[in-house]
Amino acid sequence: MGASIDMGHNKIVRSWIMYDVANSAFATSIMAAVLPEFYSSFAGATLDKTTATSYWGYSNTIAMLLIAIMAPLLGAMADHSGAKKKYLGGFAAVGIVATALLAGTERGMWWYASLIYIFGRVGFGGANIFYDSLLPHVARPGEIDRVSAEGYAYGYLGGGILLALNLLMILKPGLFSIPDSAWAAKISFLTVSAWWAIFSIPIFRNVLEPAVVALPGVSRSSLVAGYQRLKRTLKDISKFKDLFTFIVAFWLYNDGIGTVIIMAVIFGAEIGIGTTHLIGAILMVQFLGLPFTLLFGRLPKKLGTKNSIIYALGVYVIVAVLGYFMRKPLHFWFLAFLVSMVQGGIQALSRSMYGSMSPPSRSAEFFGFYNVSSKFAGIIGPALFAIVGQLTGTSRLSILAIVGFFVAGALILSTVDHARGIEAAMNADSVLKK
Repeated sequence: MGASIDMGHNKIVRSWIMYDVANSAFATSIMAAVLPEFYSSFAGATLDKTTATSYWGYSNTIAMLLIAIMAPLLGAMADHSGAKKKYLGGFAAVGIVATALLAGTERGMWWYASLIYIFGRVGFGGANIFYDSLLPHVARPGEIDRVSAEGYAYGYLGGGILLALNLLMILKPGLFSIPDSAWAAKISFLTVSAWWAIFSIPIFRNVLEPAVVALPGVSRSSLVAGYQRLKRTLKDISKFKDLFTFIVAFWLYNDGIGTVIIMAVIFGAEIGIGTTHLIGAILMVQFLGLPFTLLFGRLPKKLGTKNSIIYALGVYVIVAVLGYFMRKPLHFWFLAFLVSMVQGGIQALSRSMYGSMSPPSRSAEFFGFYNVSSKFAGIIGPALFAIVGQLTGTSRLSILAIVGFFVAGALILSTVDHARGIEAAMNADSVLKK
């Protein structure tokens, strides 16, 4: 009987992880590798390189602003109506369709690419709110770090496999009877859309919708209840001192991480690094990210989750400083290697640390707040990168501008008492009555 229960639990965990495999194709090919270079060289062909880089930054800022506005309310509505999977499916569908529509971009149509990308990024980010909120319900208390890390690790593998195929199409379009690399990039957008749709199936088939925990004094209407629960979230989350402090730290350092992810390739294109090196280095990050993320998931047993995150932030400071001096393709490869060591690990441990300090019965709305923190961070970082680039005529100083996010985030995170935060989550009822 016990073995049967464990097998069922393992199937649920694997199905949850498969969604990381599904949406990582968007994160790699669309956000990080293929689309940024395509945007610079093809969609933004009528713009100078620095302007194209800035417009790409502004596109990400607009998308993150939209998600930030919607995230906490949608999270509260999902908790009230028991519709985490429904909202996950709706946002994923928006992202999947928008990704396919990117294939309609023609030369010089940077405005079209920006608009459709914004829809895709909103779908991607919105779906992740509800995907992340399922983690505390899928993973048992003692395995949340491991499950979160495995999600990111296998996401790297899945995204890397498809990116490898897309890179081959772009570099050798003749092998696939494709006219040129621009057409290959467009076809790669269609492969991402299909990949995302297919590998999303397990989570909807095998992961159960968590039970609804009714709150007193809340309307039966999901929309009204969403506003009521959001107001309560804003009030209640401040009672969890360590959780709230973590959010502030995460808001800062995740801004820097997100900016590195979405701006690295288009910055490389701006300074003249070729497509082969740009996408190839990102592909390396994907495959090295798998073992490094799994290893990083074990690091908390020796250093603790908080200290492991701080260690990763130190590596990001080094990456940002060295990025200012980047001139050659070899430099880009080296910095990509450093990022591969910590990127998946810091994202996984941040998600699990937050989840471990969140009341399980309020997971979606609290994760909505977590995601809105990351999305507001995503507003400032790319916007700052774009503004500095336009004011100075080069994006090199933009790289240095993000160092402050890592340093400030690490300093604030160092004040968090993780054990006390977990205890508060387990005794949420008494904490909320204070």
